[in-house]
Amino acid sequence: MKITNTLTIHGFESSSICHLEAIGMSKVFAAYASINEDMMQGGIGFNPNSGYVYIALENGISICSMLGADVEYLVTDFYNGEEGFFDTYEEAEKFNSTINA
Repeated sequence: MKITNTLTIHGFESSSICHLEAIGMSKVFAAYASINEDMMQGGIGFNPNSGYVYIALENGISICSMLGADVEYLVTDFYNGEEGFFDTYEEAEKFNSTINA
């Protein structure tokens, strides 16, 4: 029996990922590999409105990169929708635990 798993990346045009978006996605995956959190179902993609590539985690933190820049960690307040960006995962975790506890 053959098992097939699929990884879907949302938000990209079907035939094109720009060079800098690909670099950003590689940085986002490298950052994801360094932490121990579950990825949100359907949580990989590109936001054409903001220009960020991202991996959304189950704990409410997203790992993001814009135009191949260093990763940032995005925390969204579940109650009012405000967003905060952090340079380290630890900073994002600390902030996340205070607003989304």
